Amino acid sequence: MEKENIYILGIESSCDDTSAAILCNDRILSNVVADQKIHAEYGGVVPELASRAHQQNIVPVVHQAIEKAGITKDQLNAIAFTRGPGLMGSLLVGTSFAKSLAYGLDIPLIDVNHMQAHILAHFIEEENHKKPPFPFLATTISGGHTQIVKVTGYFEMEVLGETIDDAVGEAYDKSGKVLGLGYPAGPEIDRRAQLGNPKAYKFTKPKVGGLNFSFSGLKTAILYFVQREVEANSNFIEENLNDICSSIQYTIIGVLMDKLKLAVKQTGITHIAIGGGVSANSGIRKALKDAEKKHGWITYVPKFEYTTDNAAMIAIVGYLKYLEKDFADFDVMASARLKI
Repeated sequence: MEKENIYILGIESSCDDTSAAILCNDRILSNVVADQKIHAEYGGVVPELASRAHQQNIVPVVHQAIEKAGITKDQLNAIAFTRGPGLMGSLLVGTSFAKSLAYGLDIPLIDVNHMQAHILAHFIEEENHKKPPFPFLATTISGGHTQIVKVTGYFEMEVLGETIDDAVGEAYDKSGKVLGLGYPAGPEIDRRAQLGNPKAYKFTKPKVGGLNFSFSGLKTAILYFVQREVEANSNFIEENLNDICSSIQYTIIGVLMDKLKLAVKQTGITHIAIGGGVSANSGIRKALKDAEKKHGWITYVPKFEYTTDNAAMIAIVGYLKYLEKDFADFDVMASARLKI
């Protein structure tokens, strides 16, 4: 007997990207993202500008996702949306729109935890993509979050460690600001890191117990180092930019890998999945591949388009919740600090 097709519309609006995706069962039919270039002028996301842009983008983005998927809105079985965590103004736009559309179409509403979605993006059906078996360790690394999570089921997750201050993406962006790079700085640091010497400059790794992370001290150490060197040589940054970027990236990846090794040791789990925007970083991906050979880990890396904030990952969680008939009430509220 042929499986019934279930169509889920996913809506993501947690930060500065407005995204909508259509999923048929566990396969993506469309995944549309409208980014907001305006924040580059300010060196970071401006919440008020982000929420206004979401209001402008959400209708055309949803319309485009439905059109690209080749279906009509009347074929939708449910609407999944990001409830949190994220910027409150941005979340409210997506939440309000999802509620209104679901109510108008008289179909279920499904609330999604953004951090769970980064992890469950691994379960989107893709050709030649292997899915992690339970249990596995997920490391979620992005501009706002750094976590190590033990995953024993789709919705059975335990946070083993997380950042106590800055997230890894912030460490990249703030270091980039010191070096005069644009926003976001992560991709440019990654590009230049591949051209430089990772051991040219030594930065002390933050000392934090257990599986928690700290990046604020490292960020400050980089700032003072650059200020000191520029005082001695005003051309220091431009003459050594690739080596500086390579050394920063080497240190950050070292911190991440040390914590992952400890998590593997403590849990005995050797299946490791990464997610979040910073997981697109080539250095991190290489470090994981090296760990496969050296430590016998089995690693899982999502497609590039599912690493940054996108609605495909929201839609897959919506599908998994739909199968369990886990629907939200229409009085559900956005939550800026929603926990896994």
